[in-house]
Amino acid sequence: MSTRALRTAATGMYAQQLNIQVISNNIANMNTTSFKKSRAEFKDLMYQEVAANPKQEVSPGTVEETNSKVQVGSGVKTSSTQKVFQQGDLQQTGHQLDMAINGDGFFQVRKTDGTFAYTRDGSFKISSEGSLVTADGYLIEPGFTLAEQAQSIQVSRDGVVSAKEVGGDIVELGTIELAKFVNPGGLLALGDNLFAESEASGVPLIGQAGQEGFGEIHQGYLESSNVDIVEEMISMISAQRSYEINSKTVKTVEEMMSIANNLKR
Repeated sequence: MSTRALRTAATGMYAQQLNIQVISNNIANMNTTSFKKSRAEFKDLMYQEVAANPKQEVSPGTVEETNSKVQVGSGVKTSSTQKVFQQGDLQQTGHQLDMAINGDGFFQVRKTDGTFAYTRDGSFKISSEGSLVTADGYLIEPGFTLAEQAQSIQVSRDGVVSAKEVGGDIVELGTIELAKFVNPGGLLALGDNLFAESEASGVPLIGQAGQEGFGEIHQGYLESSNVDIVEEMISMISAQRSYEINSKTVKTVEEMMSIANNLKR
């Protein structure tokens, strides 16, 4: 019985150690553009039935069967880490290539291997070929080419990209489409502010910004991280206290085993 208690307390310590790692990653990325915080989720382990008296005396001389069972749990384990896609604040930058999505949706990114990734980080650049790319050089899909004579670009709330040329003419270059998912929390985080489609997220739904449930694009803005530092600090303190209590459980069980062993003397 004592060894079961030791193992149960150890599972609690392992779970809270991982919880602290998730929280620390959230805090470390509090200033990362469009970062979405994660939340550790837990579930209890299997239960075992220990010896119990299946019969009890209900009246003098009368004994009947009972259905009472004594179940003892085996502890806890981390079931998953869930991304929280809550909207972050929009911060004005004034840069014409900065774009933020106000609402649901992701920018589509074509990686060097031809696969697609998805991001809400709209700090874009113009490549040497005149294409709109991420800070890492990945193309934004569907893409467009900016001519050399273009002086500036304008992006409407619905994603229509136009360029103002030297002569003052306005030329429409294309439309930035957005992707959204039935379960964005199931997306696979790749790092570099990129996400990949997974079985849990479902296939992407492509559409125009500002229509059919898609968010609007705001030029000259960037979305900040959705990490609430006060909330993360509270979660960290709670996880630390839980870890400490589990460690005290280990110490208590060890003292109880020591007392039992001394009874033999």
